[in-house]
Amino acid sequence: MPLQSLIMFAVAAVFALVGLWLLWQLRRPQGPARVYVYRMVGIMAVSLAIVLAFSAHAMWRWSVPDLPVS
Repeated sequence: MPLQSLIMFAVAAVFALVGLWLLWQLRRPQGPARVYVYRMVGIMAVSLAIVLAFSAHAMWRWSVPDLPVS
């Protein structure tokens, strides 16, 4: 696995954890502004993590040479 893919997976994991933590914080009653921001940023961070993980996996697969077909 190339170093670039590892870095992308690590960044995706960080964004996923941050986004899930923000969404987890919505269990407690909070003000309407905080609920809006936590929900918006949490969903966007999880979405970014998913897209970044897909991109890292695609880059990883593209960097693997194809086996010759005989």
